[in-house]
Amino acid sequence: MTEDRGAQRLVELLADHEDDFVTQWVATVGESLSGRLSNVELERELRDLYAALRSGLASGALASREDGFAEIRSLLVELSRNRARQGFTPTETAVSVFALKQVLEPSLTGSTKDVRAYLQLSRLLDELGLLTAEAYARTREEIISSQADQLLELSTPVVKLWDGVVAVPLVGTLDSARTQVVMERLLQALIDYNSTQAIIDITGVPAVDTQVAQHLLKTVVAARMMGADCVISGIRPQIAQTIVALGIEFGDIPTKGTLADALRHALDTIERDKKLAENRGSLL
Repeated sequence: MTEDRGAQRLVELLADHEDDFVTQWVATVGESLSGRLSNVELERELRDLYAALRSGLASGALASREDGFAEIRSLLVELSRNRARQGFTPTETAVSVFALKQVLEPSLTGSTKDVRAYLQLSRLLDELGLLTAEAYARTREEIISSQADQLLELSTPVVKLWDGVVAVPLVGTLDSARTQVVMERLLQALIDYNSTQAIIDITGVPAVDTQVAQHLLKTVVAARMMGADCVISGIRPQIAQTIVALGIEFGDIPTKGTLADALRHALDTIERDKKLAENRGSLL
């Protein structure tokens, strides 16, 4: 019963001073955002939140997880996602909720009923503020993950060097996730360019260890399954010494010191295969 009276008192307070409260709320939040969001957009967002808060309290709910606050939870999640995408900080995002406490506090009379109502509202806004922070954090994680994927794709370009020859210039460390991207992009390029020769250039790879070698071998095997011969280029003296010291075997995979040497080898292979095909044709 006490909670019902508290909710009713809050509904009355929010209804009687709606315009004043929203105006002060917009001003307080707008100041914290340093004008990086237009007042028109901010007022629209906060009026929607205000209406949803009133609606939830009118249902008798006082806990953010209750059904009566489903709408405001949805609005806050959307607001948090927008703030995260726009580059606002977690504090600047959460203030959209917490500033309402500051706005309402001067309007309470200090009576036991008002104090109880304010404490109940304070707990509610704290819960909604935490919801906002969690939604913001999830969105930032999604953005960071998406950016990492984009950077990964940009760091593994596949280029056509010549008719029938594609190359993957690798820069940085080669790990399992990146190996998968390299495989996918290389195999797709073999199809798109109808290539039979692939060059994997590791000039930009700082070091080659057993794990990196295994990733390279997997990529070569995948390309061979598509009918393409592979050459590994960019074998610098330091890397060559490391490969020997570690006992890494590349088997029958051709290795070259420079991309130019690898391209020459690929073109020679294409020319040799062409002549062999012509000779077989003449014999038939």
